[in-house]
Amino acid sequence: MVPTVAVIGAGYAGMACAVELARAGIHVTVFERSHVLGGRARVVRKDGWVVDNGQHILIGAYTELTRLLRLTGGSPRQLERLPLTLHFPGHLNLRAAPLPAPFHLALGLLLARGLDGRDRLAMLRLMRMLKRNRFRLPAELTVDGLLTTTRQTARLRDLVWVPLCLAALNTPSAEASAQIFANVLRDSLGASAAASELLIPRVDLSELFPVQAARYLATRRGKLRTGNPIAGIHPGEYGLTLDGDPSGQSWSHVVLATAPYHTVTLLRSTGQADRLAAQIEALPHEPITTLYLALGDTVKLPDAMIGLADGPAQWAFDRGRLGGPAGLLACVISASGAHENVEHDALIVAVHAQLERELGTRLPAPQWSQVIVEKRATFACRTGLMRPGIQTPVSGLWLAGDYIESDYPATLESAVRSGVACADAIKLRILPKSN
Repeated sequence: MVPTVAVIGAGYAGMACAVELARAGIHVTVFERSHVLGGRARVVRKDGWVVDNGQHILIGAYTELTRLLRLTGGSPRQLERLPLTLHFPGHLNLRAAPLPAPFHLALGLLLARGLDGRDRLAMLRLMRMLKRNRFRLPAELTVDGLLTTTRQTARLRDLVWVPLCLAALNTPSAEASAQIFANVLRDSLGASAAASELLIPRVDLSELFPVQAARYLATRRGKLRTGNPIAGIHPGEYGLTLDGDPSGQSWSHVVLATAPYHTVTLLRSTGQADRLAAQIEALPHEPITTLYLALGDTVKLPDAMIGLADGPAQWAFDRGRLGGPAGLLACVISASGAHENVEHDALIVAVHAQLERELGTRLPAPQWSQVIVEKRATFACRTGLMRPGIQTPVSGLWLAGDYIESDYPATLESAVRSGVACADAIKLRILPKSN
């Protein structure tokens, strides 16, 4: 029997897996219940506007996704590359210098506006402690615990470390894993200047990779079935069959690249993975709220991305500087909080007032606005969390997704890496070994 692989889910993890399998000459079919590619990082079309279901950024250290972007024909112009920048108007402006590491950060810290000598020494103290410990920390240590241990100033906590923790881990610093946070710092601030760069998509999240990956598959005999939900998986003598698969065939390997809560249902349908399903079901989740405000052509932010110090939003992105319509802003509220109990119209008013307050200027009323809430956007990256690996108890069945065990929190990079890991494991089992 010719080995065939089914991938369930056309998000970043599933498409990464499919691309790597197709590149190796393996027959792969991707099943996706939606007609839109990208999973939890996808394009949304509303009232004639084209936005994303959430604002994502990458960093230069996320090498696996950028490799796949090049492989599938993506253009470097699809990503806005910016030096590491933390700009909170009226409070802080820290920008890495165009120098080799570690001078890029050292000079940026020295020239940063809004930090005094105590702040600079505290930041150096934290980074030196991490390097001295080779970025290994006690498993039970939270980000707040790390900041207390290294005697960080209140300004650094409020304007650097806590915002970075929320942006990277989407988890409040009082609960967030210091070890995962240290991993992110290791591969960004603690690495090369290029690794710390911010990479912000200039195209929608579906087009950035999943659509490019679909085109790549089409040239290598891969198949993509959109609008085709899979309701169950059944192990058999000749492989795995799928409820909802119109071919009715048996697959030698199946990769579950769906959101964790959909994965649980499919795992239980096998009758052989209840324990793993329970582990995934127990993963806590955190929301992300994105507010889009179209304020007109005259509105521009001081930078493509700025921090907001006075809630409820934590970051604002100028989509007009990033390939979108002038005056379209994306404001992000990471993790859970009081904003979840606020009506969307009231939240729009509050964020609009926050922007006026922090930018120190009057802004036009929104011509159009939209609030998008992903209630289970990521797993909560807490201490002591047990994340599953790619293997399952079912022969030939694999897991891929941003929740899979890795050094990173739930990011596009961790999703892609899990998909590539599945593809590598499958290739080891079905491709002939060379002498």
